[in-house]
Amino acid sequence: MAIEWTQGECAALPRKEIAIPAAAYVRMSTDHQQFSTDNQLATIRHYAERYNFEIVRTYADDGKSGLSLAGRDALQNLLQDVENGLASFRTILVYDVSRLGRFQDPDEAAEIELRCKRRGTHVHYCAEQFSNDGTIGSTILKTVKRAMAGEYSRELSTKVFAGQVNLVRLGFHQGGPAGYGLRRLLVDQTGKPKCELARREQKSIATDRVILVPGPAEEIAVVQEIYHLFVRERRSEVEIAEVLNGRGLVTDLERRWTRAAVRQILVNDKYVGDNVWGRTSRKLKQAYVRNPRSNWIRAARAFEAIIDQEIFDQARAILAARTARVSDETMLQKLSALFERNGYLSRGLLDATGDCPSRRYERRFGSLRRAYALVGYVSDRDYAYLEFRRALSDLRSRVLTDVLSGIEAAGGSVSVRTNRDLIVVNGEFTASVLIARCMRTAAGKLRWTVRLNKSVRPDLLIVVRMRPENACPQDYYLLPSIDVHGPVLKFWGINDFSLDSYRCETLSRLYAMAARTFWRSSDGRGSRSEN
Repeated sequence: MAIEWTQGECAALPRKEIAIPAAAYVRMSTDHQQFSTDNQLATIRHYAERYNFEIVRTYADDGKSGLSLAGRDALQNLLQDVENGLASFRTILVYDVSRLGRFQDPDEAAEIELRCKRRGTHVHYCAEQFSNDGTIGSTILKTVKRAMAGEYSRELSTKVFAGQVNLVRLGFHQGGPAGYGLRRLLVDQTGKPKCELARREQKSIATDRVILVPGPAEEIAVVQEIYHLFVRERRSEVEIAEVLNGRGLVTDLERRWTRAAVRQILVNDKYVGDNVWGRTSRKLKQAYVRNPRSNWIRAARAFEAIIDQEIFDQARAILAARTARVSDETMLQKLSALFERNGYLSRGLLDATGDCPSRRYERRFGSLRRAYALVGYVSDRDYAYLEFRRALSDLRSRVLTDVLSGIEAAGGSVSVRTNRDLIVVNGEFTASVLIARCMRTAAGKLRWTVRLNKSVRPDLLIVVRMRPENACPQDYYLLPSIDVHGPVLKFWGINDFSLDSYRCETLSRLYAMAARTFWRSSDGRGSRSEN
């Protein structure tokens, strides 16, 4: 049996007098693909005119990867409109199979089309050489195309990784901020310096490269002081952070110094001039993986060092001794000695010692309360409640950090005020992050409650609704304060449209609000413009 394929034609679609309402979906990835959304729309419009469709709505995901459904707000909105009966169309026009997604599992792409088909909405691929008419030939080709779309992403990921590895070994910096005490220098393909990149600035010419160079003398002096205090005076990271904060110094991110910020300087090889890359990896939108040290890519002495190798090795040896496996008995002996010296125990007291932080006791003994009991310290404080509050506080800090990073990655500027309760975006509007923990009523229904802080009046409330186990976020609500009335917000599984209209699966809408485009003018001065 011979199957005859016709280029771009759809013999199963008879031409009608009344145009059929249709929606167009376009997507452009971040891999500089050949077809932009404008080119896709041109092909889709030609197809619609030829086969008597009228495009009544367009959904566009610009700069979105097709590896997963997450972050593709336009496609998610399209599916919600179809499944909720809100669509004014019964046909979806897409450029080709890969625009719906380059999923690693072809069944995921099939599921999207199936969700539409169940609601009586059919998908047409305007640039493919087959008609999506359900015949065996089109079904086979469509399945092959979906597998090829996923394979394209895998091959591209392998090629990009190999290119990055080669550039690292040549001594070029691959992504991420320079770090405190260092700066990013843009060089051309011959290695000739061009200019120093400011924060959030990126190269614009593909052949240009980035290297790390020493920063201002005062920052270099602070980095060297951190190593001196840690190695020579045996100060803990917490104590060093207190010294720096006492002098009014801030990190390269313009934040207060913390134990983690000090430790990051003590463990990073770039301060001795080594270019190290690949500590963690995340391929094809999968979960981040911490790679073993043997798999790291390293180029020794790629940059100018600002710390001597000897003192760096001493700092690393101190840290390694801390992280070495310590027996339960030794840990309890240290805890008992700390109790005898101070007469009490607390999380802050443990963290200040440096060698046995509180989190290690929690992991080893299940909770601080149990560790305290083993050395004879019993407090009448409600540790279960305190630990639950601490867990929510840690979660809020992580979400806030993600929000700050996401806004900066989008090209926006952000600052934190009022003890991290209020953030200012681009100097234009304020926002506050609130955690709504999940509770179950006596009737078994899920309810989320969050109490507002009257002293903080943001323009936008970022409410994080937790999953039933209160371990990770379920979804988000971006609520303008003008639409919020009363001191308490209550959420149910399904809310009024006036409330759920602000619901979103990710924070991509927030980042889009903060997006900015940076360019450099002809006189070399930086400028900024809103997207």
